[in-house]
Amino acid sequence: MEANTWQNRITVDPKQCGGRPCIRGMRIRVTDILELFASGLSQEQILEELPDLEKEDIEAALKYVSNKFDHPVLAA
Repeated sequence: MEANTWQNRITVDPKQCGGRPCIRGMRIRVTDILELFASGLSQEQILEELPDLEKEDIEAALKYVSNKFDHPVLAA
């Protein structure tokens, strides 16, 4: 998935879900997807649990989180 593609799937609206990142303007938060993975569900099970999601939405959520945590840490 190209960078532009996944970034277009993540939306942030201060009036929706407390401004937390969501998938395509729906009330499915990136953290909802992460929590389902953490509870042991597979990608296929998550897609069954949340039928409005697409495979690319899950990939976008993972890339979004990876991008947020992949930054250099400078030690003073």
